[in-house]
Amino acid sequence: MAGKPRSYEVVLYGASGFVGRQTVAYFAEHAPTGLRWALAGRDEVKLRQVREACGPGAAAAGLIVADAQDAAALNALAAQTRVVLSTAGPFALHGSALVAACVEQRTHYVDITGETPWVRGLIDRHHDRAARDGTRIIPCCGFDSVPSDLGAWLVAHAIQLRFGESCVSVKACHALRGGLNGGTLASALNMMDEGQSKLFAQPFLLNPEGSAPPAAAGQGDPIAPYHDADFGAWLGPFVMGPINTRVVRRSAALLAASGDTAYAADFSYQEYLRYGKGPAAALTAGGVTLGLGVGMAALRLPPLRALARRLGPGPGSGPSERSMDGGSFRCELIGRSVGGHRLRGRVAGQGDPGNRATTRFVCEAALALALDGADLPGGAMYGGVLTPASGLGEVLARRLRAAGMTLEVAPDRR
Repeated sequence: MAGKPRSYEVVLYGASGFVGRQTVAYFAEHAPTGLRWALAGRDEVKLRQVREACGPGAAAAGLIVADAQDAAALNALAAQTRVVLSTAGPFALHGSALVAACVEQRTHYVDITGETPWVRGLIDRHHDRAARDGTRIIPCCGFDSVPSDLGAWLVAHAIQLRFGESCVSVKACHALRGGLNGGTLASALNMMDEGQSKLFAQPFLLNPEGSAPPAAAGQGDPIAPYHDADFGAWLGPFVMGPINTRVVRRSAALLAASGDTAYAADFSYQEYLRYGKGPAAALTAGGVTLGLGVGMAALRLPPLRALARRLGPGPGSGPSERSMDGGSFRCELIGRSVGGHRLRGRVAGQGDPGNRATTRFVCEAALALALDGADLPGGAMYGGVLTPASGLGEVLARRLRAAGMTLEVAPDRR
């Protein structure tokens, strides 16, 4: 990529969608002076409207028209920029040709997908070439799955630094307040339409071949709530756990293959949703878990998926500005070394996790690729279909702290 002049550092693809509009607003406010960036999508009129709505900070942004199915237009787009940031989901429907164009043009790529079966396909098709070329293809850079992946990475490396031992396990629990946007719903329903439930359920779906630990007990997805003494709270299955756990496990395998010894060979990771303390929390955990199971089973039926599409938010829509500003998230983690030493981690921030936080995560990931290349893990020629932790690591953690988020590790006092 160093030998090719590029018109832009970052192109925001899907810029007229719900989260896409938020990425434009974020760049308009936070992009450093002189950064060359552009909006891209299939409708020039909508792109102009978004640029105008975001004020003076977006006035100099370029516009690129490219349909998600137009391979020639997407190749031309990827050839113009060093980094593509995509929010155009469902990614299994609208993302494959764009990623292929980025790999062809040696253009780094980030997105906000949680569609792990689609990511598995990217690995199979593109990892080897992207690795040879030093192209970083990094899906799952939104709330799926930055807090989990970067949190586990921080805890594992802090354990190694403090105790001189590898990390053998991390467990995490999430607490969040926020709403659902239409793109997230559409992606979930599309995975069910495609009959990907069995693939989605594989605990090591994203791992490189042969890298699953020999003893994988305890790494299946939780199905029932329980009281956890370490967190001092009732925990239950987390709807995003089957996404985040696969990403963390891929990070551990990729980093181990690159010589990173922070993760033990039999490293395990699991995560939950936090309900709180006491009998009321126990009842809530049981009720929500039951409702989640019934709801997921119901959505396997095509008529009920059709009903969900009619009643839920449509693509391009989501929570109100006030609701998104009032949201928050907190991911607490406990890591244990091979010798039994423990540390606690926390990743937290204000703003709706699926919208405000996701926007911050993916925008800072794109800026890290565009501006911090010399500091990225693995060196200038490290590439492949990566994860937030393996592809961005401490660079992203540093950027997120500067953007107002909490990422910290402390001794376990329990």
